[in-house]
Amino acid sequence: MPKRPLDTDVLTAARLRISAMFETFKKLYVSFSGGKDSTVMMHLVMQEARLRNREVGVLIVDLEGQYRRTINHIDALLAAYKEYAKPFWICLPLSLRNAVSVYEPKWICWDKDRRADWIREYPDECINDELFFPFFWKGMEFEEFVPLFGEWYAQGERTGCFVGIRADESLNRFRTIASTDKETIDGHQWTTRITDNVFNVYPIYDWKTEDIWTFHAKHKECDYNTLYDVMHQAGLSIHQQRICQPYGDDQRRGLWLFHLIEPDTWARVLARVEGANGGALYIQERGNITGYNRISKPPGHTWKSFAMFLLDTMPPRTAEHYRNKLAVHFQWYSRKGYDPANIPDQQAQEIESKRKGPSWRRVCKALLRNDYYFKGMGFSPTKSTAYQRYCDLMKRRRDKWNIFPTSKEDQ
Repeated sequence: MPKRPLDTDVLTAARLRISAMFETFKKLYVSFSGGKDSTVMMHLVMQEARLRNREVGVLIVDLEGQYRRTINHIDALLAAYKEYAKPFWICLPLSLRNAVSVYEPKWICWDKDRRADWIREYPDECINDELFFPFFWKGMEFEEFVPLFGEWYAQGERTGCFVGIRADESLNRFRTIASTDKETIDGHQWTTRITDNVFNVYPIYDWKTEDIWTFHAKHKECDYNTLYDVMHQAGLSIHQQRICQPYGDDQRRGLWLFHLIEPDTWARVLARVEGANGGALYIQERGNITGYNRISKPPGHTWKSFAMFLLDTMPPRTAEHYRNKLAVHFQWYSRKGYDPANIPDQQAQEIESKRKGPSWRRVCKALLRNDYYFKGMGFSPTKSTAYQRYCDLMKRRRDKWNIFPTSKEDQ
């Protein structure tokens, strides 16, 4: 679906969308992270709630390893709208991506077994009882928790969840808005059904980064996260600034900033998250250290033998995870005429960059980047609820396809 200009400015359009959702849904809540986008959305939603004297839920998923300035900002906005905001501040042991270590590719925030190593203590009035939600289990992933929370909050009623994403941020977010293969509210492309009772609403989907800061420049009464000021002083452009937990596949590029911005917090991070120090030291490097831009194979290696070497030097569980991903990857390309036993060592840059064909060089790049989900090769994260069944299924499939067949001992 192509972009079509509107006959109004983005602020007016966002307010109209929010107003329409207040008319549509009796139950509403905001997904609030403390970042620049969700902050603007929070202000606009709460301003509408004040006009209508309506209470709106506020979902805050606290990932433990976050900047103190972000926590202070969340506190400030909840206090500013306390008459209309019903907070659900979640501090539960969720499984999170750690893109700076192959030894601990995931870590669990607020893990009570690691309490002595926590980066910080619980905030006031948070939800930390693992029995509070009937659907929760220790180690579930953020992506699993959020829709299940929505269903719990809805209690069988049709409910709207305001989410502050912008289509310009990434291709995936543009597709979230533009997709025609989804159920919407009244045909609005900026809404998406995510569960039986819950619709996501993206009121600022057409804003640019410049629009976010124009809003704050014109509305001084609306607080923003001052962490962005510090990032600006550190030399980051407004398009490079990210504040969510900094160990993810995309966010780790800003990990080097953590020890400069909040050294006290950083000291706790080092003891808590495997690989954080190495990630901070080398994440800006190019080449084989992080897999960014141009990579090279060691002398005497082909790209395939280099990939095998990388797999052999990984912890067994991590290597097995990547072999499963590679088996699916090569099997998919077998339908396009490629023989899984004879994957090209490398192909023309245009073919590799546009994912038109497989190559062992692309595999090496993904392994060096510690691309756990193979997102750079077109994969989506695997849901952990079915992960063991997925692993068992993949063993059978690999044997059937004769791609990385499992050994007798594995069976």
